[in-house]
Amino acid sequence: MPACHSDAVTAPDPRVVAIVQAGGAGARMDVLSAERAKPALPFAGSYQLIDFALSNLVNSGVDDVWLSVQYQAESLQEQVRNGRPWDLDRTRGGLRLLVPRQGSGSLDDEGFAHGNADELYRLRDDLRRSGATTVLVMSADHVYRLDHREVLATHAEKGAELTMVVTDLAGVTGEDPSDHAVVEHNRLGRVTDVSYKPEKPRGTVVAAEVFAYRVDVLVEVLEELHRELSGADADREAGDSGLGDFGDLLVPRLVARGKTYAHRLDGYWRDLGQPHHYLNAHLELLTGDVGLFDPAWPIRTQQPERLPAYVGAGATLADAMLSPGARVCGTVTRSVVGPDSVVESGAEVVESVLGAGVTVRSGARVVRAVVDSDAEIGPEATVGGAETSLEDPDAIAIIGRESHVRRDVGPGGRVPPGGSV
Repeated sequence: MPACHSDAVTAPDPRVVAIVQAGGAGARMDVLSAERAKPALPFAGSYQLIDFALSNLVNSGVDDVWLSVQYQAESLQEQVRNGRPWDLDRTRGGLRLLVPRQGSGSLDDEGFAHGNADELYRLRDDLRRSGATTVLVMSADHVYRLDHREVLATHAEKGAELTMVVTDLAGVTGEDPSDHAVVEHNRLGRVTDVSYKPEKPRGTVVAAEVFAYRVDVLVEVLEELHRELSGADADREAGDSGLGDFGDLLVPRLVARGKTYAHRLDGYWRDLGQPHHYLNAHLELLTGDVGLFDPAWPIRTQQPERLPAYVGAGATLADAMLSPGARVCGTVTRSVVGPDSVVESGAEVVESVLGAGVTVRSGARVVRAVVDSDAEIGPEATVGGAETSLEDPDAIAIIGRESHVRRDVGPGGRVPPGGSV
């Protein structure tokens, strides 16, 4: 007879849930995010930004993932396909889409979130019900490779209430620490100060926007802060808790409690939230192995099947990345050519990124620019220019998707989606 009980005691593993915050409007990406969520932006021809956050989680064995979608949610829902490319379409755990709520609670729980900390406040009851002891929270518009098991090990070893992944931006082209949360920590890794987007940063180590929170402490602090804010600002918009982003109140309060630790990410990490960062990251891919891609750590994606890339007679290519279905008969130098894009004979593409289905007609030039999907650059037109600064977000020429360009668009020029110039 099999025993109905056992004297053996097995300690339960800490339950981990992940929240990928992909809801921001991404206004700094201008026309590239006018009709899509920023995490749905293409990267390296074959991927979207959201692919990196989801792939890092699945490769790390984290398979209970909540994906927050707000602005242009349809574009992101189409991309993730219920989690199927990451084997997250399952009955238990898997991918859960979080959408703005209406009629479900207090005013501070309604509608669109007003920052990533505000969003966590809205999810506090979900976190309580989840039974999770740790929640991983991350942005969806960064490219990096990270084993979250190492972050969780640091979190457990330190007995942390919050573990922040940090990275050093020293020497990164176009990066300014003042665009991020600047982090200071002691030799034991305990975070002693966080300055959110300071005018005069006291270092180059910043938060990589990957956090491991102890769930009970996170909920406690969020509610504590909310109580303190209630009634303090009578002019606050309805539906806004006042908690803002993580660096405004939440993380500083946790740092002050003395149990926040840093976990250093020494590998490649880039925030692609501005046009010059987006272009620079692609150029970095073309200069050598940046450590993003490894067959043992696959970046999974949802991409349709396409024909192989084609290079015609007379084409000239140097440091070029061609996506499936691309056809090149002209000159491509230090550039990424997206799926099904065409560079005709006599056309030239230099230090640029072409999205899917772009056509660059004979005689046209695209230099230090980003051209979104299904746009057409007409014969003899020039987009961008060699004088374009790679350290200025406003200097990069951007052509919106499904637009038509018949005349020159200089550095910093913008053509909106569906536009014609």
